[in-house]
Amino acid sequence: VQLQASGGGLVQAGGSLRLSCEASERTFTRYATGWFRQAPGKERMFVSAISWNGGSTYYADSVKGRFTISVDNAKNTVYLQMNSLKPEDTAVYYCAASPTYNAFVYRPNTITSWGQGTLVTVSS
Repeated sequence: VQLQASGGGLVQAGGSLRLSCEASERTFTRYATGWFRQAPGKERMFVSAISWNGGSTYYADSVKGRFTISVDNAKNTVYLQMNSLKPEDTAVYYCAASPTYNAFVYRPNTITSWGQGTLVTVSS
C-alpha cells in the first residue's frame, strides 16, 4: 500500500491541524492505519492507530484527549485531527498501514507501509 500524507504546517500553540493520509489501493479498507512522529534528534514514536473499520482506536498518552484519529474507507483516507497543539508536538508525522491492528500496539517494527511524512511545527 502506498501512502501520501498531507496537512502539516506551522501553527501557534493551542491551535489545530488536520493531517490526511490517502492510500493508493482499495485493499486499504482491510488495513489498520496509524500515525507516528519523529521530533528532531529523537526516535520515531507512536501517536495513534485505528482498526480498518474504525471500531478500535489507540492513542499515546501524550496526545490522548487532544488528537482524534478517524478513517473514511470510501476515500481510502485516514485523518488525524490535532487540537490544543503544544510546542512539543513539533515533529515530522508519518502515516502507516498494516494488515494487523496489533502491529501498532505491540510490533511497530513489523510495519512496512509508510507515507513520506509531513512536518508539523508548533510555535510557542
